[in-house]
Amino acid sequence: MTAKYSGGCSHVHVTSAAEPIDNHECHCNVCKSVTKQHTTHVAFFNYGDLKVDHAEKIKRVPFNADNPGGPLEICLCTECNSVLMLDDKQRRIRVAVPNVMGYDTDKFPKATYHAFWDESKGYPRPSDGRPVYAGLRPDFAWPAGS
Repeated sequence: MTAKYSGGCSHVHVTSAAEPIDNHECHCNVCKSVTKQHTTHVAFFNYGDLKVDHAEKIKRVPFNADNPGGPLEICLCTECNSVLMLDDKQRRIRVAVPNVMGYDTDKFPKATYHAFWDESKGYPRPSDGRPVYAGLRPDFAWPAGS
């Protein structure tokens, strides 16, 4: 099956033939801390839909430094330290951040909404016409883990 989306680095390739199950512009403090970006374009894929060709070359670190036992881990290449994806220890989702993880951002679908925005962030509410939520979109359902 041909990959619609491909990221990673020259040592570890991350691909998907499927569309993301969620695709948002994240305003959460963890994303801000990890990426050093004001907002972060984040795409969730069903766990089995985002494939990795050399899992043996992955080093894992906690996604949230304040919750190191949490379900998400940042996957890094052991050879070049590139950020490859976020992996869910519960095997529900895998996460791509297109502009950080080696994807062609022009070919990646645009985020459909804003997630984790709140007034305490100290900047104006997004006004680009996309919905804005205090969390994930209300109809989002976490896939079952495996």
